[in-house]
Amino acid sequence: MARTTAGRTTDWGDAEAALRSLFLRGLGGDADAYREFLQKLSAHLRAFLGKRLFGWPDEVEDLVQECLLAMHNQRHTYQTDQPLTAWVHAIARYKMIDLLRAKSVREDLHDPLDDDLAVFADSATEASDAKRDLGGLLQTLPERQRLPIVHVKIDGLSVAETARLTGMSESAVKVGIHRGLKALAAKFAGAAS
Repeated sequence: MARTTAGRTTDWGDAEAALRSLFLRGLGGDADAYREFLQKLSAHLRAFLGKRLFGWPDEVEDLVQECLLAMHNQRHTYQTDQPLTAWVHAIARYKMIDLLRAKSVREDLHDPLDDDLAVFADSATEASDAKRDLGGLLQTLPERQRLPIVHVKIDGLSVAETARLTGMSESAVKVGIHRGLKALAAKFAGAAS
């Protein structure tokens, strides 16, 4: 069955037939066919999810694994008179929605960094003085707050990169940034009064 998308014709029929044949043979007990099905399905899912989650390669790979596990666990729910790729895509979409919801909830837990936060306000002194002063303030923070601020807010690394670099979880990095900035703002406000 050929599908036309934005002027391009995509032949899902060949992929559907190959995947369906391997899957049904796998359900019948053919372990080699099932293993081949999972390999081909992995590539199919990477392409399907990669188009929708462009720029998040780690999440795509994790999601492919989650989808494969879900499909394996739910293989008894597949109705053999229905297209296999429709069943696969439905599961993948649900997993993708779960991922996006989880990301949204995690992002909602963090206050956005205000550009007018007193710690980062313009100073009448030279940039080197400001850098030295900020460095001194940062040194007053515990490492679990200082390192995430330095890596994410000053060096421009992502939360994930900072987590890998410091050995902290992504949540711990975000919490460290939030608490550290709050502590810095309190110290700065106390010094100004």
